Amino acid sequence: MSESYDIPDDLYYTKDHEWVRIERKRGVVGITDYAQKKLREIIYVELPNVNTKVKQKETIATIESVKATSDIYSPISGKIVEVNIRLADNPELINESPYEDGWIAKIELSDEKELDNLMDPDEYRRYIESLEEEE
Repeated sequence: MSESYDIPDDLYYTKDHEWVRIERKRGVVGITDYAQKKLREIIYVELPNVNTKVKQKETIATIESVKATSDIYSPISGKIVEVNIRLADNPELINESPYEDGWIAKIELSDEKELDNLMDPDEYRRYIESLEEEE
């Protein structure tokens, strides 16, 4: 692997490089270290609206970087109960701290079984390794 990526062990991951941390009945959602490094310098985040109901794999946010614009997909279904308003003025928080300060939204989980559709940290590591081999 050419570059090392931070992949915390307490999260679930998607093939689109979103992560979710489950805290009681809520999921905190963001993009992975891998994603933010691929996007490079993030300059704008379009946040979802609070109280919006979302389905798993539905677009919840858009991130613009100097390189590209990317949709962010919800790893879980539920209702958005909070968004990280700090990203409006400081989108670079996603680059600096993708798993802590750079979270995007908190979603009230509507179906815990959906977590079975996500990757655990080891699966995600192997997935990234396979992507790197293709490059």
